[in-house]
Amino acid sequence: CSGLTSVTISNSVTSTGENAFSGCSGLTSVTIPNSVTSIDSGAFGSCSGLTSITIPNSVTSIGSSAFSRCSGLTSVTIPNSVTSIGERAFFGCSGLTSVTIPNSVTSIVYGVFSYCSGLTSVTIGESVTSIDVYAFSGCDKLRKVTAYPTTVPNVYESSFAHYNAALYVPCDVYDDYFFDDVFGTFKVTECIAAEEVDAPEKVEIEVDEDNNAIVIWPSTDGAKKYELEISKDGEVFCTLLFNENGQLTSIDF
Repeated sequence: CSGLTSVTISNSVTSTGENAFSGCSGLTSVTIPNSVTSIDSGAFGSCSGLTSITIPNSVTSIGSSAFSRCSGLTSVTIPNSVTSIGERAFFGCSGLTSVTIPNSVTSIVYGVFSYCSGLTSVTIGESVTSIDVYAFSGCDKLRKVTAYPTTVPNVYESSFAHYNAALYVPCDVYDDYFFDDVFGTFKVTECIAAEEVDAPEKVEIEVDEDNNAIVIWPSTDGAKKYELEISKDGEVFCTLLFNENGQLTSIDF
């Protein structure tokens, strides 16, 4: 349906279906509701008119070739709800300049971003354990790779088009990446320390009817953890560490 320009999917839909809008080259706008849990294989393949798309937090899987050859796509937000991205899901998306693999994804599969010729930077979430062959082949403009896994992912020589990019890795495992047979061939390897970001607004503390304290703070883009210090008479006596989802991970007295 090359003349179709916009689509709004109703809230009763839970999956797109395979090749649902494949080849709709005139499609420039798509609204995907929070009821959708899967974007199936080839769903938006060759929708060259799409410039951006927001994938809701309800989506857990993106099928193979789901957005392949969407050459007009300049940005895509993959939420932390997504646990699997199929082969060649973004193959040939030549307009994409940057990609972030969320922490929920454990494997970057075969050819998933291959021939994204405009791609200049890639951020790899901390849960990724493997990067398959040809995952980023044909991405000749790639200049920056930021990898957050604290265990070096399994990677192949053919996973990337070249290794002339700069690689940024956690300081604690710098040597593991630097001496890896593949990651070690990147042109430059740099250490990245956790960036401290001040919350833009004051933290609020509420007390419910059961006398439980509820701490509310504004989310900060890019934050991977939140540190809450509790002080008395000007001295910190307790530090609570939360992950990006607001879950308590440690308490230090």
